[in-house]
Amino acid sequence: MKFSRQVVLIFLLAALIVVSACGAKGTDSGPVSTGNTEGMSSKKIKIGITQIVEHLSLDEARRGFVQALKDAGYVEGETLEIDFQNAQGDLSNAATITQKFASDKKDLVLAIATPTAQAAAQNIKNKPILFTAVTDPIGAGLVQSIEKPGANVTGTADLHPDAISKLMEFIASNVKDIKAVGIIANEGEQNTHINVKQAVDALSKLGVEVVKAPVANSSEVKQATESLAGKVQAIYVPSDNTVVSALATVISVASDIKIPTFVADKDSVKNGGVASYGFEYFDLGYSTGKMAIEILKEGKKPADLAVKYPETLDLALNLKAAASQGFDVTAAMKAEVKQENLFE
Repeated sequence: MKFSRQVVLIFLLAALIVVSACGAKGTDSGPVSTGNTEGMSSKKIKIGITQIVEHLSLDEARRGFVQALKDAGYVEGETLEIDFQNAQGDLSNAATITQKFASDKKDLVLAIATPTAQAAAQNIKNKPILFTAVTDPIGAGLVQSIEKPGANVTGTADLHPDAISKLMEFIASNVKDIKAVGIIANEGEQNTHINVKQAVDALSKLGVEVVKAPVANSSEVKQATESLAGKVQAIYVPSDNTVVSALATVISVASDIKIPTFVADKDSVKNGGVASYGFEYFDLGYSTGKMAIEILKEGKKPADLAVKYPETLDLALNLKAAASQGFDVTAAMKAEVKQENLFE
């Protein structure tokens, strides 16, 4: 059978069209699945971290959070992009940071401490927000309830229900001739207000007076501490970012005037506080990181993830600080402290 040149050309053209179509299916320029397991997407996850100030407890919470992600298989620069921003204690900075995170369309935001968590909740409505190192998430307006947060915000709180009352009992029982405790605090912070109220209530029940030394910023901490000389037999520094960021100043003055300083967290004991009933902020951050994994890998919603609290509460002691500040550590105290919580 003979074919005309035109018929042959038509057959060849049709064959080329078919081949081209088949090849296109195998070379699609769209996203290609990488076969990742355990729910891991091939997309690089973008996480924004906002922190009110840098001090050891908050830094440890951040480190624990990042470690949890790493342990779950997220690798910075490959499957994970972290944008860390420090608000430097400025509320307007905190607002600007979270507004930028919203415009950058971060996949998830971690807010460390109450002021940054409040800024994130106000400015980010359609992405999951996790908080850590927040004392009173309900009072701060972050969640509707502990069990059912109800919106796009949940996380971990840093106030064990018994921590402050146990520490106040320790102070009342062990500080010689105790009559009054000085509290240095910026009660403009929601978390601080709750800390101070619980301390005042506990000390009142124990028959111990409270002398407040209010501060508005870290530059006022030295003068506030000095003002307590001759008025109190012990100092309490609550979970207050303004004061804890200037803790070295408190410790220096306390050593000069020989007034033992008690603190709200174990990291501050490491940094010169005499004692605390607390936990590791690294562990708190790690727990928050595990919540992030539930959201990112398993598709869970913050509204359905209950707020978590520290699981442990242990006495921590700094022997060098105690000696420097005129506090006698007894054998019974040492016996109560785990070796890893005894600092020298």
